[in-house]
Amino acid sequence: MGVTLYGYRYSVYLRIARLALLEKGVPWDHVEIDPFADTIPADYLALQPFGRVPTLVHDDFVLYETTAITRYVDDALPGRPLQPSDARRRARMNQIIAVVDAYGYWPMVRQVFVQRVFNQARGSKADEAVLAEGLLASRRVLATVEDMATGGEFLAGDALSLADLHLGAMMAYFAAAEEGAAELRAFPKLDAWWQTLKGRESLALTEPGLPAA
Repeated sequence: MGVTLYGYRYSVYLRIARLALLEKGVPWDHVEIDPFADTIPADYLALQPFGRVPTLVHDDFVLYETTAITRYVDDALPGRPLQPSDARRRARMNQIIAVVDAYGYWPMVRQVFVQRVFNQARGSKADEAVLAEGLLASRRVLATVEDMATGGEFLAGDALSLADLHLGAMMAYFAAAEEGAAELRAFPKLDAWWQTLKGRESLALTEPGLPAA
């Protein structure tokens, strides 16, 4: 069994896939692909025609789109399950993933984290208007997930699920910004969840760091 994961070091979505593989205990090889490069290698475009990341190759099976990858990793590879067996809990897991994908990624990561943390690491100033817009939109996402969360250690039941990994990768970036961490503290269930989740070994092992200025 050979698993190769193509992706960009700083990508939230690569990290989600890496988290799933780590939590399953499945080893993989990594191939770095920068989707923002002027030229994307032709051999990668043959795997992912849109040039986005991540892409997983398992033996001769090629799969892209993060939610497809993480569900496949859980369904097809050995290790403990990362999806609830109960239909309602699984539906809630899928709902949380869909919400943070559709409404959370852009404001939490691209507007808050990138403006305040990532750009600063590269020596650029934050666009404060974009940052403020991101914080406002993020607040609505956090409030929505706060209402859906079980209030326990995990978001969608009594065990770690793909919802925890999906939101966790985004939250790591969001809470790295001082303003993001302050927003999170206004939502006690989510804040308590994050304080526990961020201590998992898989989060530490997938920490991407920041680019040099």
